[in-house]
Amino acid sequence: MRPFALDRWHDFIKYHDEKALWDLLHPDAVFESPVVHTPQRGRDITFKYLVSAGSVLGGPGFKYLGEWRNENGAVLEFENEVEGIKINGVDIITFSDDGRQITHFKVMVRPLKAINLLHRLMGEQLAKAAAG
Repeated sequence: MRPFALDRWHDFIKYHDEKALWDLLHPDAVFESPVVHTPQRGRDITFKYLVSAGSVLGGPGFKYLGEWRNENGAVLEFENEVEGIKINGVDIITFSDDGRQITHFKVMVRPLKAINLLHRLMGEQLAKAAAG
């Protein structure tokens, strides 16, 4: 059975409704980035990273290529092209026991050029968010 939160995540990707994303994230959510060495803990920081990632990666070329699920999580393979670099990666998402919220979100990206690009663009995006 597909967790309700997975449908809500796909809705966020499609509509970029930040209020819906906030509600989707568990208060103790953890975010793991391909460019930050330590897990980022809590809804606030997880929200900031996911909104910034949506701005950086979520352009018109973004698409999920595959989806693998189990009872409390999903792995979603994605791709996009940003600044002429093809980015391929996976979102590894864990859901609360009731399947209604995201408790853990890990992103893995390849190739190295894509990681370097995302590191720069995410830094710029997060700095803008902090200043605004």
